[in-house]
Amino acid sequence: MALILSLESSTSVCSVAVHLDGKLLDSEFISEARASSTRLMVSARNLLDRNSIMPNQVTALAVSSGPGSYTGLRIATSAAKGFCYALNVPLIVVNSLLVLSYPVVKEQESDLYCPMLDARRSEVYCVILNGSLEFVTKVEAHVLTTGSFENELEQNTITFFGDGSEKFSKMVNHPHAIFVDGVQPNAKNLGYLAFDKYVKSEFESVELFEPFYLKDFMVKKASNKLGV
Repeated sequence: MALILSLESSTSVCSVAVHLDGKLLDSEFISEARASSTRLMVSARNLLDRNSIMPNQVTALAVSSGPGSYTGLRIATSAAKGFCYALNVPLIVVNSLLVLSYPVVKEQESDLYCPMLDARRSEVYCVILNGSLEFVTKVEAHVLTTGSFENELEQNTITFFGDGSEKFSKMVNHPHAIFVDGVQPNAKNLGYLAFDKYVKSEFESVELFEPFYLKDFMVKKASNKLGV
């Protein structure tokens, strides 16, 4: 029996889900921005209680590995590690862009898929995938321009989605570019992907795992009155 608790907070929103042998039992999605620090663990506890699941019945924890929000990734990773240490269960991680892509690839027919997470200004975290959720390009922090993905679009229809794709939709007008609105990473999709890894025993080291931030965390210091 695989009872997987999934925690997802790679963007400004967060969600939790529980799956039994790859089937969704229940989930919660918190759309309130930046609520992961106060709501993620409460929602996980509520989810288990609502389904009469004792913590020691959970057989694995799943979390998005990144890229995404530095703070969100840290919170979910720390929470998942705490569960793993306390329950002595394995940790499963799934790339955030795959979590974002899972429902779109299932429902939208396209040659290629490009999930995009907002990285501020004109930059996005993105990758190009095929219909089997395999990476066609490497994950990157990409500065969007009117010529972005020009070569790929000449030969393929590409579906763009995620909170970073809205910026690109205003830059490009190509017959092969398809845009899907309202797609966000969700723990229920994380759980489906995590089950495949559970079956294959593809676990991460609870001690050594660190999220894939892609970019260094930058803290802006406020200047004083002298501008120093």
